[in-house]
Amino acid sequence: MRKSNAVKRTNRVPKTYGTFVERFPEVGKAWELLRKAESAGRLPEKTVRLLKLAIAIGGMREGAVHSSVRKAREAGATRAEIEQVVVLAASTIGLPSTVAIYSWVSEQLDAK
Repeated sequence: MRKSNAVKRTNRVPKTYGTFVERFPEVGKAWELLRKAESAGRLPEKTVRLLKLAIAIGGMREGAVHSSVRKAREAGATRAEIEQVVVLAASTIGLPSTVAIYSWVSEQLDAK
């Protein structure tokens, strides 16, 4: 179980997300149950966060890429590890998409 490797989640949630779950609390509760179920796996937290980043990249989901980068960093992933995930996407999703994603990732890595 990853519980021993669990990363403390920051309270930094996007304003729109907060507004959405206030407006639709049942959806918010369902989302939290899904997140809880995800944590029952055996992979280390950092690995999970890098995989979630790869999934967000493959889906071309900008917000999920931003969130995944922040969470991967919180789990101890280095800039080089995160950038490797981006580079791995190039042969699958194409160079133009990868360059766009690199800009999304860089926004988060360079944020203070």
